[in-house]
Parts: sequence; C-alpha cells; structure tokens
Amino acid sequence: MGMHFTPTDGTGQGSVDVLKGLLARLDPPFGKGSSVGIKLHWGEKGNHSFLDPVYAREIVRWLTARGSAPFVFDTSVLYSGGRRKGKDSLETAASHGFTEEFLGCPVVIADGLDGRDIVDIPAGYKHFKTVQVASLTERADGFVIFSHFKGHLAAGFGGAIKNISMGFASRAQKQRMHSDVKPILSRKKCTRCGVCVEVCPTGAAQIVEGEYPTYDPEVCIGCAQCIAQCPEMALRILWGSDNEAFQEKLLETAAAVWKVIGPKTVLVNALIRISAECDCLPGKVDIIAGDIGFLGGTHPVTLDRESVARVGADVITAAHSYLPWQRQFSYADEIGFSG
Repeated sequence: MGMHFTPTDGTGQGSVDVLKGLLARLDPPFGKGSSVGIKLHWGEKGNHSFLDPVYAREIVRWLTARGSAPFVFDTSVLYSGGRRKGKDSLETAASHGFTEEFLGCPVVIADGLDGRDIVDIPAGYKHFKTVQVASLTERADGFVIFSHFKGHLAAGFGGAIKNISMGFASRAQKQRMHSDVKPILSRKKCTRCGVCVEVCPTGAAQIVEGEYPTYDPEVCIGCAQCIAQCPEMALRILWGSDNEAFQEKLLETAAAVWKVIGPKTVLVNALIRISAECDCLPGKVDIIAGDIGFLGGTHPVTLDRESVARVGADVITAAHSYLPWQRQFSYADEIGFSG
C-alpha cells in the first residue's frame, strides 16, 4: 500500500466522510479475528483542540466491518494532570467522549492502570540500546496509528513519529527522552504566580514568598509541564549542549517500536484542527493552519514528511522557530528509519 490522501473542503464540514473515504482505500495487514489497537490521543483534561471521538468511531466501524476486534488505547504520562494515572486518564477520556458505549470498543491504558504492564525491546542506537514500552506492543495482532498532526513545544511538530514514540513508551522511557528538556525563567515576564510549582510532579520547582521560582535540575524529569502551563509564557526550554538530543531520542524510540509493529500497522495522520501545541495542554491553543485532509500510509517518517510538506515547513518553523525539528528527518535517514 502506498500513501493515500483525501482532502477536506476547508470548512470542517463532512470531515468524517473524508476519513471514511480514506479508510476505504487502505489495505491493512490484519483481518478477521485480529485484535487491533487504535493508538490516539484523547486530549488532556481541559484541552479544546483534541480530535472529536467521531473520527475514532469511524475507524472502529471500519475495523469491525472487516472482522477485526478493535480497541482504543493510550499510555500514562509523566506530568501532573488528568492522564498521569491510568484511572484518571480513563476518566479524562470519558469526559471527552471516548467511551466504549460511544466508540463501540474497549478503551484501555496500554501500560496498565499502575504503569507497570511494560516490556523492554531492543533498540541498538546511540542514545538507547533498549527502550521500555507497553507490553501490548508485542501482544496485539495489529495497530492503527491515528495521529493528530500539529505543533509541539519540544518536538516542533507531532505526528505519527511522536504518536508511536511517546505513545507506546513507558513513563520511565518518556523520562529518558525528556531528560534534556529543562526550564529557564525570564524574570521580565514572570509574575511569581506559582503555577509552575503547583503543576510540577516532582517538586523540582520551588518558590519562596516574594522571590522568583527556582528549578532543581537534579530533581526535574523534563516533562515540560511548567513550561506548558505558565500563563505568562515566562519559561522556555533550556536545552543542553546538544539541543538535538530530544529529537534523536524521539526517533530512536519510534524506530525500536516500529521494528516490532511495522509489519502489522497502518497509519493515518489527521491534518485538521492544526494547533500550535500538543493536545496534552489544557485550555485553548492557537490554530496555525486550515483543515487540509487525511493522509494514510505504511511508514511514520514518510507520512510525517508529507504532512509537513502539506501544512508547510514555514508554518511549523514560525510556531517553533527555536526548535531543530528538521532533525527528526535527518536522523531518521542516518539510522535507516526513513521508509
């Protein structure tokens, strides 16, 4: 199966039918009786830019009609909020409409409610010799990687690569990828409101009354929650000596997962509601491009390259000019993960 594209009319109307048209053109490598996981992002608690569950339901109906047994899943996250614990994440999913009753299939946390249903798989790259992922990476018969293509405060953009990398990773693996993401404060912008301290899951952020907040790099796990939720945008990422390390770690994790799931996976990128930031942020996020359509394919790097081309590299750069997001593609070529 090659790459397929179905465009929207730019108004947002009839997008479900557009997705349905794309799915009809795909030829997935799984069939009757197969247990197929649909990897998606149901949005952080309070987020307004996540994709409506009607799209996931359409994928469920497509798989069910083919005789597969679908389920929708995500993994637990590093940062505080509505998805850190499995139970909380399922409640957030339900509040956003991702329920078994609506979708027509189970909704699960892939690494378990306690985050311990995990396994190490080989990687063999510069940063990671092994990566730790949800155990169903190996158990499921197939996958549909359904990715909301958009901007991202650490990666520059998020599509199929990030959905696989962060989406299958255990909390520990997520921390390993984020280890180079540390906050730096602009005192000119800081109002000393204390939000960064409230959302920090480890206590790395501290504030003394009347003083500016401080951040302990030894305690910080690099989840970027403080950066994401600062109301004054007074925090940005303080990259280490190698500011491309995060991009490379993202690719290595995705590549390791792909070695396991690639032969049994199809991918769909949704180029609609293209926001400046990830669906993991609460509140409203700026839309940086109009609705374009849906892309389907069989390799995450190829699909994300085409997604960037259709959205416009200039759009991604304008949203995150300080990030070397292009490194995702050049590093994919270097490690032989370019499709």
